[in-house]
Amino acid sequence: MEQSPGPKNKSAVALKYQQGEESSTPTVIAKGFGDLAEEIINIAKQSGVLVHEDPYLSDFLATLDLGQEIPEQLYHVIAELIAFSYVLQGKFPASWAKQFGKISAQA
Repeated sequence: MEQSPGPKNKSAVALKYQQGEESSTPTVIAKGFGDLAEEIINIAKQSGVLVHEDPYLSDFLATLDLGQEIPEQLYHVIAELIAFSYVLQGKFPASWAKQFGKISAQA
């Protein structure tokens, strides 16, 4: 979930990523500006979705169509955000348990 600052210029783009699906590339599932952006952000927060604020990334993602997968040049950036969100939720890959002694729910 991305958002840009400023109440009138606020934008939001929601991405869906489901590990293990046929297409595991994050996909744009919602986007909007102004009041619609606020609603997208509120629904995300109420649903327990982590919200990341980055106006440059949000502006780029806003150029994508609904249902469109993120372009390959964003794979690394979005993968880092997804991985960081897993860590914030206390989820770690099984390989980390051996390497770092982390025992938790799997990502």
